[in-house]
Amino acid sequence: MARNFGDDFAGRPLIVGGGLAGMMAALSMQRPSVLLCPARPGEASSSMLAQGGISACVAADDTCELHIADTLAAGDGLCDESVVARIIPEGPEIIALLERYGVVFDRDAAGQLIVGQEAAHSRRRVVHACGDSTGAAVVKALAEQIRQTPRIRVMQGELRKIILHEGEVCGWEADIGGRRLSVGSPAIVLATGGIGGLFPYTTNVSQATGSGLALAARAGAVIADPEFVQFHPTALAVGNAQGRMSLISEAVRGEGAFLLNERGERFTDELAPRDVVARAIQAHLSQGHQVFLDARTLPGLRFAERFPGIDVICRRNGINPSTMLIPVRPAVHYHMGGVATDTCGRSTVKGLWACGEVASTGLHGANRLASNSLLEAAVMGRAVARDIDASIFPAMFGHVSENRLIPENSDVLPAVRDLTGECLGILRDEPALRKAEEALRPMAEQSDAALVALMMVCAARERKESRGAHARMDYPQQATTARRTFMTMSDCLGHVGKNTVSFHSVSEGVV
Repeated sequence: MARNFGDDFAGRPLIVGGGLAGMMAALSMQRPSVLLCPARPGEASSSMLAQGGISACVAADDTCELHIADTLAAGDGLCDESVVARIIPEGPEIIALLERYGVVFDRDAAGQLIVGQEAAHSRRRVVHACGDSTGAAVVKALAEQIRQTPRIRVMQGELRKIILHEGEVCGWEADIGGRRLSVGSPAIVLATGGIGGLFPYTTNVSQATGSGLALAARAGAVIADPEFVQFHPTALAVGNAQGRMSLISEAVRGEGAFLLNERGERFTDELAPRDVVARAIQAHLSQGHQVFLDARTLPGLRFAERFPGIDVICRRNGINPSTMLIPVRPAVHYHMGGVATDTCGRSTVKGLWACGEVASTGLHGANRLASNSLLEAAVMGRAVARDIDASIFPAMFGHVSENRLIPENSDVLPAVRDLTGECLGILRDEPALRKAEEALRPMAEQSDAALVALMMVCAARERKESRGAHARMDYPQQATTARRTFMTMSDCLGHVGKNTVSFHSVSEGVV
């Protein structure tokens, strides 16, 4: 009897996404698994672009308590303290594990890890590799480990549907090798990254359009805090074209670079939390000023040695950062919201896990602390793998079917980007949010991009306060009670003004 193309996939847990979280889940899982990526592992992932590094309390003058306190302060009252206390202490262990996987972190002449300073950290605690190319170094090492691990079957393709039976995961549909496969499986792990590609200006890869978030929502999973979108203060501002912008790492400011206007005047605290700095830059730009990063006189280091990747990026655009000012502006960088999960990565749908940026554990609160993202991705990727390994699944997931590949409906992504850029930016208000909601709602049933944008807009309308990365011009004050947002797809597909978005105390949770 002839074997189907997907027979080797049947019954295996499926891990979707080739960034740090997905690769860590695959490597940590002892069960045979399938790793489904749009490109080869590590490529086309936001993890690859990470410059700053991984925050971990490895320095002699640092403690987990200080790192926890900094994380809570940056999260502006919305972090889940139990989650913070679970993830942050694993930093040193994760650094050691990544080194065993082949990542070469930067060390000094005495062999000690070199730690950098970044905004809102009270200590130097950001471990980096190859200067400012930490993400690339990490994913390259893990991709090589994946290649050498026979129990991981790697396939290039796109997940199209999560198949459910009585509300539980029982399989998946994906486009692989020019055909549509339906495969039985008891476990799916979403590690699909963020939503930056839904915005006109972003530091993310273009593929980061919230596809995993939409798939989870269409399967009935609860989504948490979708309104919280972090804008990185310093993307390289050259040209006028929309799309991915090159990042100028926060570590540059951590090493002593200043933010200046065209008159050479400083106008903000460069090491304040990202939301504060991004709003200060945006306000300055809106007043007709230009904004530059001045790294010409960084104390005690040569720019090209400490930041070789950024140096190359700048020089490609005609800027010598050792002698010239670097023009910058904010751009969408990270989504604090995502699929609501517990500390094992479980969503509210049985058989569906999520980790990395697509998930919302409660670690980041309203505003992620710099360099906590790679830490969370590694910790939670491993936690998901351990939980799946410890799970008992019924032996009934063996079906595989192949069908002709049916082209997807034409996307409305350009229209979504126009709306998010206009209505869901650094500063928000009711008229703009209402306009976006009315425009997105008719598109959301058929378009994943529109659905994800609609969930962000609905949650932003309901959060009538300013907190962390969510700033409303019509509600500039912070509410007296910190509450997280939890919603399902059906909550935002009803009639305009009839949303059932719910808010819960940060100590309550729903997973």
